[in-house]
Amino acid sequence: MTDETQRLHLTASDDAVRRALLADPVISSLRKPDGAIDVDRYKQLLAMQGMTPAQYNERMRYTLATDQIPSSIQASAFTSKSLAQNLTELADQKRAVQGLSLRTADYTAKIQPTDAQLTAYYDAHRNDFATPGTATIQYLLLSPSTIAAAAKPSDADLKKYYDDNIQRYRTEAEVRASHILVNAPKDASAADRAKAKQKAEDLLAQVKAHPDQFVQIAQKNSEDPGSASKGGDLGYFARGQIAGGKAFDDAAFGLKKGEVSNVVESDFGYHIIQATDVKPAVTKPFDEVKDALAKDYAAQQGAKGFADDAQGFTDLLYEKSKSLQPAADKYKLTIQTATVGPKPNPQLPQDNPLNNPKFLAAVFAPDSVKDRNNTQAIDIGNNTLIATRMTDYKASAVPAFDAVKDAVRTKAVADMAAAMAKKEGEAKLADLRKSKSADGFTSPITVSRNDTQGLPPAALSVIFKADVSKLPAYVGVDLGADGYAIYRVNAVEKLAQVAADRLTGAQQQIAQVLRKPKWKRMSTR
Repeated sequence: MTDETQRLHLTASDDAVRRALLADPVISSLRKPDGAIDVDRYKQLLAMQGMTPAQYNERMRYTLATDQIPSSIQASAFTSKSLAQNLTELADQKRAVQGLSLRTADYTAKIQPTDAQLTAYYDAHRNDFATPGTATIQYLLLSPSTIAAAAKPSDADLKKYYDDNIQRYRTEAEVRASHILVNAPKDASAADRAKAKQKAEDLLAQVKAHPDQFVQIAQKNSEDPGSASKGGDLGYFARGQIAGGKAFDDAAFGLKKGEVSNVVESDFGYHIIQATDVKPAVTKPFDEVKDALAKDYAAQQGAKGFADDAQGFTDLLYEKSKSLQPAADKYKLTIQTATVGPKPNPQLPQDNPLNNPKFLAAVFAPDSVKDRNNTQAIDIGNNTLIATRMTDYKASAVPAFDAVKDAVRTKAVADMAAAMAKKEGEAKLADLRKSKSADGFTSPITVSRNDTQGLPPAALSVIFKADVSKLPAYVGVDLGADGYAIYRVNAVEKLAQVAADRLTGAQQQIAQVLRKPKWKRMSTR
């Protein structure tokens, strides 16, 4: 591939590289609120992988260039109608079957292994009884939350944060108002607008004469279809929430409860507004929101601190490779301890950092086990870095036979019972293929690849691989610890005809599979 890429002088344009980089979800996650990529964070992520932006650009360019060769071949793939027809028919095919199970549990009581047999089984399966290697470790977590936990803001810090973010603790003024609208679109003639204004003035006179009848006057005369039936009620709103514009807001928020405005002009026409309730703006005092301020401040400092400290944290772990203490002291982190094995611990939550596969691989890497050096800072997602150092290691060991004799007996009996079920099942299958008997089988069921009727995948596989040129057909499948199963295939129900649109869709789906790129985009993670 490399030779052919060079021979053909294949490359990728700067624009193609840029688009590929921006399509990378890791890089996309670095977008700031204004849409621009956080370049500093991008450089930090690459530095963790020992790369500069220029090096990563060239790696991406090489990947795009090399991919042109398989892409051109894959793009030439086509799907025949006969292939699509056959695959669609197979996908929808149904088979009527009966089952006969030889369960491992039915043979367990028949197995009475001798001590010699158990010893032989133990010797042949020693690794199955080995205790896994374990490591006692110290570790550090660096994340916005750990940095935030170490933040101890003073009252002055919180007061400044409060002043800088005062709008977050302020409830804007609201007014509940009703209005009467006389429509007069902005593009209406001067005469029509004058006529509408005069109508509004007449309605205002009625309202002033009978202020207690505002609702009835609005229901009868307002030309706003959304509020007229409600007596003109617009509910509570803040500035900017009503389409009447600034003039409407200024008039509404200039009223006291129960007051009625003069005629107000907007792009929609002429309004008469009555304030039915007023809620003034309220700013929560500093002391009331101090606890919330501390949390918000810590979160902000944590996010900023993580962006600032990630690279330094990584470098310090390498420079002081024999201890986590320097990094813990500098970044005010707590050194935690744990005992871990090479595989995730099922008793811990799946997303626990100690169950991260990259973390466990680093713990049990030769450099960590032999030299007890700090691992590198490992990015485990969610803006979290973890680093560890092994303090003690216990290698995998195989207990003596007497210590695990009961476990050996349980496993040996299960394996022997499964082997006996398989042996008798295969013998019975051979007899059934000769006799064509249906004795001992369950009632018939109809299965398809989309409707398995609860059959295990291994059973479904042999059922649909059965030679059905002569029915009934008999097939068997070893289900391991669950025993052995025999299936009698009695009938095959084929799709009568594949609709033209479905055949076309099948061809397209197969073509997409054939043309799917085989390379994966590289990630800075």
